[in-house]
Amino acid sequence: MAKGELDLAIVDYDFAIAFNSRSAIAYNNRGLAWQQKGDLGRALNDYERAIQLDPRYVDAYLNRGAVRYTQGQFDEAINDFSSAIEINPRNPRAWNNRGAARCAQGDLGAAIADLNQTIKLDSRNTATWSNRCAVRYRQGALDTALADCNQAIKLDERNADAWNNRGLARHEKGELDGALTDFDRAITLDPQQADFYSNRGRAWLAKREPERALNELNHALTLDPTLAEAWLYRGAAWFDKRDYSRAIADFDEALKLSPRLADAYCNRGVARLMQGKAPKAEADLERCRKLGGAPKPEAERLLREMRRR
Repeated sequence: MAKGELDLAIVDYDFAIAFNSRSAIAYNNRGLAWQQKGDLGRALNDYERAIQLDPRYVDAYLNRGAVRYTQGQFDEAINDFSSAIEINPRNPRAWNNRGAARCAQGDLGAAIADLNQTIKLDSRNTATWSNRCAVRYRQGALDTALADCNQAIKLDERNADAWNNRGLARHEKGELDGALTDFDRAITLDPQQADFYSNRGRAWLAKREPERALNELNHALTLDPTLAEAWLYRGAAWFDKRDYSRAIADFDEALKLSPRLADAYCNRGVARLMQGKAPKAEADLERCRKLGGAPKPEAERLLREMRRR
């Protein structure tokens, strides 16, 4: 719906609420309009009022949960989706959304269970196949991830997320040309998604083409300067071009946005080694290890050599 149409819809719902202030449907629908306009605060207020008026209004829980998911409030989102499931356990949207929120939390096993239930209820739900592909990718189950994404694309060739998720799985399998083809398709379908450009930039990095990677990552950061992974990958591109100062600056930005991003510490540590800054490099590599990262063997070797000097 266009912005002008949303404004008119909100005026209509204002009249509906003025006529009947106990209409949960009117509050829910006005909340949807606010949400589509990007005013999540007003959307939440309307969804909360709808739930107060009708505590068994499934759509209001789902919509409030979707806003909370967007805001990164995953526990609260899961509570909303769980409430919707308790009211109507046969609602596939509720199971799918809870699965996505659990995936975002890192609870991958529970996410798979929810998405499996969604597919039992609605085997033609394209988003669910794509979401399960993404979870299985994160679990390292690449062949089953690819099978899920293939099914999502078979059901709806215009699902940009499915192409992107398949590209991620192909990248991890070393199928870089196939991954690039999938990212191309995802971007054609939805050219405003910063992470699609970031993922394509990472693929160009893997093909040792840092200039092409930089072009992608610059565009990703223009679309979303809060995307930590794009700063991380752009730092890696600068590193490949031996511009260690710019690399470190980008790793710094990645860590401001995501302080537990182990790869950023690993990469910054290596860049500092290349600059001869052994103490700072050692601190970064140690922090990387504590966060579960694994510094490259050549970084460890170089650090040992610098200690002996």
